[in-house]
Amino acid sequence: MTATTEAGVTGTSTAVNPVLRIAPASPAAAAAYFGASLAFHADVSDVAAALAAGGDPGFLVLDSRSTESWDQGHVPGAIHLPTALIPEQAEQLLDKSVPVVTYCWGPGCNGATRAALALAELGFQVKEMLGGFEYWAREGFEFETWEGRERRTADPLTAPLDAAHCGC
Repeated sequence: MTATTEAGVTGTSTAVNPVLRIAPASPAAAAAYFGASLAFHADVSDVAAALAAGGDPGFLVLDSRSTESWDQGHVPGAIHLPTALIPEQAEQLLDKSVPVVTYCWGPGCNGATRAALALAELGFQVKEMLGGFEYWAREGFEFETWEGRERRTADPLTAPLDAAHCGC
């Protein structure tokens, strides 16, 4: 790669593109990784669509946050089970034959990951809902609070405003 220095001298650059500093994985390794990722994660739009379709979606949604957080807002129909209580209460509240989708606050919180780990260690099939409650609310899906149901206008940076879905 050639580059021109501040002094106007052209020569070979030793700077490495930060994106390619570590080479991309082979296509086979990438397919294995991304395929596995989809086995571990669901996004809020897919969870909302499955719940809105009516009938049994084939999974349960589990909110792993504190009671105060739950009261502030949660996915309608979700089960409330804080992560710390999973080891002692999950087997009484949940059916191991039904997959569980965990969520916590949002992408900056790994509470849903910790909850998913605790459930998997008990023998439950589990996925983590990417974006958590933050993206549920930001994408404009209805949620419940201790005062009733609410819905916020979708954030145009997280959801299409004039379409039913993003097309991905």
